[in-house]
Amino acid sequence: MRRFKSYTARRIIELLERQQSARLLELLAFIKRAHKQESRYQVWEEGNHPQLIESDAVMRQKLDYIHFNPVKRGYVDRPEHWRYSSARNYLGQAGLIDIIRDW
Repeated sequence: MRRFKSYTARRIIELLERQQSARLLELLAFIKRAHKQESRYQVWEEGNHPQLIESDAVMRQKLDYIHFNPVKRGYVDRPEHWRYSSARNYLGQAGLIDIIRDW
């Protein structure tokens, strides 16, 4: 996970710099932890806390948490209104990508 985060953060920052996305870069610089001296920006939250999903109920809880994040932030009124959400797929609507629903 550490290598994934490091690689993707570098690529995201490179893209933002090429596109001269000053506002996003300022935000990533602002949220960087003060003790992080090796980088100017922070893309990912620190830490990694994997959890074993042992039942359908726990899987549904995790999906609901993910699906309701844009609602909690005030971006949309309903989870399926978020363009990038798989909530659409779980309601039988077309999403941006195909997902496997039989877990």
